Amino acid sequence: MAERPKRRRVVKSGGPSKKHRFNAFPEDPSAPATAEDRIRWKGFCEIESDPAFFNVMLRDFGVKNVRVQEVVSLDPEMLGFLHRPIYGLIFLFRWRDEDADKQEASCPEGIWFANQTVNNACASVALLNIINNVPELDLGDHLEQFKNFTADFTPALRGDAIGNYEFVKTIHNSFARKMDMLNADLQLKNDACSRKKSKTKSSDEDDAGFHFIAFVPTRGRVWKLDGLERQPQSLGSIECDDWVRQVAPEIESRMAQYEEGQIEFAIMGVVREPLAALVAALAENVKSINVLVQRLGQVKPDWEDFLSESTGNSKAASHETIVGPCEQYQLYADTIDRAELSPELQRRLESDGVIELLTAREEFAAAQVGLRASIRDETKAFRTDNERAASRRNDKGLLAKGLLQVLDRMDKLKSIMECEVEITSKASVVEDGI
Repeated sequence: MAERPKRRRVVKSGGPSKKHRFNAFPEDPSAPATAEDRIRWKGFCEIESDPAFFNVMLRDFGVKNVRVQEVVSLDPEMLGFLHRPIYGLIFLFRWRDEDADKQEASCPEGIWFANQTVNNACASVALLNIINNVPELDLGDHLEQFKNFTADFTPALRGDAIGNYEFVKTIHNSFARKMDMLNADLQLKNDACSRKKSKTKSSDEDDAGFHFIAFVPTRGRVWKLDGLERQPQSLGSIECDDWVRQVAPEIESRMAQYEEGQIEFAIMGVVREPLAALVAALAENVKSINVLVQRLGQVKPDWEDFLSESTGNSKAASHETIVGPCEQYQLYADTIDRAELSPELQRRLESDGVIELLTAREEFAAAQVGLRASIRDETKAFRTDNERAASRRNDKGLLAKGLLQVLDRMDKLKSIMECEVEITSKASVVEDGI
């Protein structure tokens, strides 16, 4: 077996000098980060594995009709709750260098893969490594130009391009709070000092942090795209429609390395945003109801009176059914006009039977209830994502400082800190098996 090539330590690489990184915020460190602070700062902040944050990032990037969902389990029944198609999976875990011998010799043609060459950029790198490998996606002008510009780059150069692309960096760092920036800079400084003191391999691997990687089906194969690895890793040809089944053993093997009760991983699915399809279905539904009403008027002009006498409440039900544009459901006249009628409905429109036409109309009215409920659910999820992202972006440094000062004046802070130290010490003893 050939000698294992040395891997570039991209997780700790790059970055500006100490002069620019470690004295970036000379003012009160508890003061909220300003937009100018985020632009001036040269790093990337850590982002938690919350689908809401990734969804807001995708929308800010300009990507259309894509969303991120949490994957609770890789059990086929639980995976059935994910929207289809599934464009890729994002896996968060405590990183270990285990697959160097399984990587491709070079990045295969047609695969867009970027290394992570900047600390803490793995969230954006994982997202880009997925969406840039789905040809049918609308990436928006910025990312489409970036994808074309970097098409002939090596993975390392693509990673550098991400780190230097202000558009991506600004959106990523919209989640950065002052303490996030200071902690990232302190970590970089400590890492630099540690490497000077110790050149041993173990010192690099013992402090392995959490890391996002991507899995994506493209070009007839399933790929693992880990920005900390030099090249993509093929997991084999796509064997069936449910490609996630091929990825499951890879993820489960990593999950099995953790002790029972340790939750040190998370999985998210990058899927098609269902809202646009639901609105299109509602538009078709409304148009279908309208043409059925028109046909009923031709066959039996007094069909509404006939229906009211038969059921006693159908007129009221008719008023509850949407038959035209409705802003609440993002339904507009041009969307309804563009909707196409199904062949089945066109066949039923040929009937002269009042009962058959009325039955078809009631079926569409009943289906509309479900469509409207689904659209409301998706719209609510959209608002919830924005609220969670806004809360995460809210820098509460001054509030935390004020609370600590109050606790200190009450002589409570010292006892709380001593209690925390004691708890941490006990946890360390248990973990070490002493």
